[in-house]
Amino acid sequence: MSKRKSSNSGLTPDKRSRLSQPEPSEEDKTDYFSSGDGMNTSQSVRLTQHSTHVTGEVGIIESISLKNFMCHSLLGPFKFGPNVNFVVGNNGSGKSAVLTALIVALGGKANTTNRGSSLKVFVKEGESSADVSITLRNRGHDAYKPEVFGQSINIDLRISSEGTRTYKLKSKTGHLVSSKKEELISILDHFNIQVDNPVSILTQEMSKHFLHSKKEGDKYKFFMKATQLDQMKEDYSYIMKTKSMTQNTVEKHRETLQELKRKYQEKEERYKNLASLDEMQHKLDELKNQMAWALVAEVEQEMKPMRERIAAEEKSTIKYDQKVEEWEVTEYYFWADPRTQTQVLQQCAEKETMLCNYSSTISSCFSITQPLFTLSSISQTNSADTRAREEKMNHIQAELEDLSFQDSTLAQQIDQFTQACATAKEKLGRMRLVREKQDLQRAMESKRRNLAAMENSRNDQLCRFGEHMPPLLRAIDEADRRGQFKKKPVGPLGFCIRLRDPELGLAVECCLKSLMLAFCCDNHADERELQRIMSRYFQQGRRPQIIVSRFTNTVYDVRSRAVYHPEYPTVLQSLDIENPVVANCLIDMRGIETILLIKNAKDARRAMQSVNRPRNCMEAFTREGDQVYYNRYYSSEQDRVRYLSKDIEEEIRFENIKSIFEMGFISQTHLDRFQQDMQQVSEEERRNKTLLCRAHEERKMAQVIKYQLYSHIKKINVLVDFCVSLCLCVQEEELQELCSRINVCREEFEAARDKVLTHKKEYEEADQLCRQQREAFNSIAEEAEPIKVREYLSLKNVELHKKHYEENRKAHVDMIETLKTNLNVKDQELQASIAKASEICPERLDVRRTAKSLDSEISRLRHKINTQQDQHGHRDIIVRQYHEAKENFSNIARQVKGLEAFIRQLTDIMNTRHNVYTKMRMYLSVRCKYYFNLMLSQRGYIGKMTFDHKNDTLSISVLPGEGGKANLSDMRSLSGGERSFSTVCFVLSLWGIAEGPFCALDEFDVYMDMVNRRISMDMMLKIAASQRYRQFIFLTPQSMSSLPVNSLIRILRLKDPDRSQSALPFGQRNPE
Repeated sequence: MSKRKSSNSGLTPDKRSRLSQPEPSEEDKTDYFSSGDGMNTSQSVRLTQHSTHVTGEVGIIESISLKNFMCHSLLGPFKFGPNVNFVVGNNGSGKSAVLTALIVALGGKANTTNRGSSLKVFVKEGESSADVSITLRNRGHDAYKPEVFGQSINIDLRISSEGTRTYKLKSKTGHLVSSKKEELISILDHFNIQVDNPVSILTQEMSKHFLHSKKEGDKYKFFMKATQLDQMKEDYSYIMKTKSMTQNTVEKHRETLQELKRKYQEKEERYKNLASLDEMQHKLDELKNQMAWALVAEVEQEMKPMRERIAAEEKSTIKYDQKVEEWEVTEYYFWADPRTQTQVLQQCAEKETMLCNYSSTISSCFSITQPLFTLSSISQTNSADTRAREEKMNHIQAELEDLSFQDSTLAQQIDQFTQACATAKEKLGRMRLVREKQDLQRAMESKRRNLAAMENSRNDQLCRFGEHMPPLLRAIDEADRRGQFKKKPVGPLGFCIRLRDPELGLAVECCLKSLMLAFCCDNHADERELQRIMSRYFQQGRRPQIIVSRFTNTVYDVRSRAVYHPEYPTVLQSLDIENPVVANCLIDMRGIETILLIKNAKDARRAMQSVNRPRNCMEAFTREGDQVYYNRYYSSEQDRVRYLSKDIEEEIRFENIKSIFEMGFISQTHLDRFQQDMQQVSEEERRNKTLLCRAHEERKMAQVIKYQLYSHIKKINVLVDFCVSLCLCVQEEELQELCSRINVCREEFEAARDKVLTHKKEYEEADQLCRQQREAFNSIAEEAEPIKVREYLSLKNVELHKKHYEENRKAHVDMIETLKTNLNVKDQELQASIAKASEICPERLDVRRTAKSLDSEISRLRHKINTQQDQHGHRDIIVRQYHEAKENFSNIARQVKGLEAFIRQLTDIMNTRHNVYTKMRMYLSVRCKYYFNLMLSQRGYIGKMTFDHKNDTLSISVLPGEGGKANLSDMRSLSGGERSFSTVCFVLSLWGIAEGPFCALDEFDVYMDMVNRRISMDMMLKIAASQRYRQFIFLTPQSMSSLPVNSLIRILRLKDPDRSQSALPFGQRNPE
């Protein structure tokens, strides 16, 4: 049900809140138009000089223009005046087309115009669309969103050849505000524009139908619709229907309320029985609190004897320290008595001096016999040389064995190198072939998918954005129909934009990059749902970007930060973006209002890298997609338009040629790679052959060294035999020399022996003395041994006691440390128990009972509570059910009470409104009768209007001529001119009681003679004089040349139609 502005129909029609100036006085109204007596002029109009200029401020039509509408290529723009406007033209010039365009552009249906059943019949033959543009005034206090639209509202309508229409509501400056029809309906409701009201817009067909209508019910409906009483009646009927539904709902709630009351009473009774259970639960909680602190008290009691024992043991430590200190002092004094040790040391020193003297004497005797031992060393030298030769032979033999092992190792390596060369050559060739085949297959499959997408994009442009994009958008549409989105996501963004200059396609794509495939969501919930849908189609690879931004119906105002250049456009200016969400998203994410598009690269460098570069310009793009900054220039890697190109056939041909070229390039690349691999294999084979040759050479060298060692061994053996024979000869000569030397030495030995005998006597004497001294030393030693043993035993006893008390002290200290560790553990346990008890009961309780007794009582009480809960139910469940039942009962009772109060108040309001409605209908009927008789009296007619509101009928009787000559007769018995005049009088009477910013009549005087036309014109102009806040548009084939020219009367003359064609094009089109 549409909203309507309240109208004060009880007031005179010349008192309106839309006036910006005071109303003119009665004198002004009388002098606004006056009839003249001249024979050449049927009507003269003059404007009083001192009349106050009052015009409408909202809702009147300032201009209208038509393009490709019906059979007209271009009509307008027509600038309408604020008061009286005559659209004059011959038949076929476009008068009715203007009125039809006015109805359709303001949201009217096609059948309302009586010109066709579908909007597509209004599109000119051979054209793809028709355009209608209307400008509505929007001034004063009653203006509609003046801060957005300004002082006028531009309504642009486009009707496609398929019969669809799209709106663009723009401000006075041309800024797009909205493209929704709901916004247009709000504007019409705000201005009280009723397109389907015949009083506001009376078409030629409606006028004919009204003239020829014989039903009194049609006239009554005409009256009700003109005064908006039918809308009020429908609103009241809807309200009464809602009241009846509410009463039914209240009755159902009353039945439910009784059942809820019964359940509530049952739950309340069970809830009251929980009092004893609450007491037991409260006692159980108290016992749990006592139990918590009882456990703390027990731990504290366990710690008390531990602390006492540690204190006692620490006191006992002093006793162990004293004992250890006593034995340490004893040991110190034992080592401090040096008398016995000094005497023994002196005696030993004396005896040692004597022994040294005797030893020197013996040594001098033995030195005489030294030459004898020199002779025996010669034979030993010869045997040493022999052993050296044997060792060298053994070393050479070991080297020979190493060379044999090295030879066998080299042979094995040669075999391994030979086998590795063959295996590597075979494996490398097989792996290269398999990998190259897979690469070629993947490249061919990728090119095939690209070509298939290009072919599909002939019929569906979405295929340009990837093979997954069409099913993705279908899935999004299906999810939107199921209500999974709060607002349907928009995307891909590249599909929502159109180029104004096709040459800039590559530049725009290089500028937007991944945003061409991006989607835009209103909120994060929609973004998560879209991510879920995308996961079905983009399981591998990159997904399109999703941008979350609040949707708005208007494009951002970027005039303060945008770039303006007289020669080069910005990205925003070069794109045709119908959806404000897409435009705002690109402004936020890319700043397209600050990026210039300059086709020539030199011009781009000159514009961007000069001192006077454009203000607010951050970067620019050339026709080739190159990116230009103030001090940098980046070439584009992309060379073709992928998404925004219009010539799809050229793209397909280019893609085929590119595929052939790339496949040839890939084949050449693979050929080069095969040649490289062959070179690598050949190089590897040469390397292995080199290693093989090197191994053969090393083996040969080892064999040569082996043979050299064999020959060296033979030479050594020969040399050994020679040396043996030579040594024997040498030894014989040396033996002779030695014999002579032995004889000399023997003589010397005899002399020495005599000397030794002499000294031997002295040695024996000294030895005897030494034995005596040794015996004296031994006797002293025998006397000192018991003393030494006693001292040793005393020392060991002291050390043993000292060690015993040290060990006891250490064990005692370790025991104290163990006790302290156990005490710390207990203390941590105590702190944990205190923390846990504080959580259960923050305030510490003085508990005198043991934890065991509390535990048994808790178990007994818990068992009792469980037993009662099993009988009555769980306490929490009972309490929750009780509160739920109470809340449900209270809510339903409150709702029933509120609905009953609402019904009573609604009944009172509806009774009052119905009484007011009846009175208003009566007042409007009386006013309509008054105005009708007043209008008829201008011609000397007498009329009568009879309203039957009970049967919804309106009968009109008119007596033309002087009164009393004939009886009142029905309008059907009147002539055409008299009926037209009576109809005009009826319409003018409805003007006096109806609301609306403008009125339009199409060929109102078609059946009138000159006298009726003149009088009707006088009456309409007088009505217009009294209602300057309202706009009047009259369409007539008359010339209206007799009307004077002034600022309040505007005559728009249409050109005569082209008579070269036999029939109008729209008359030949199929309405369907």
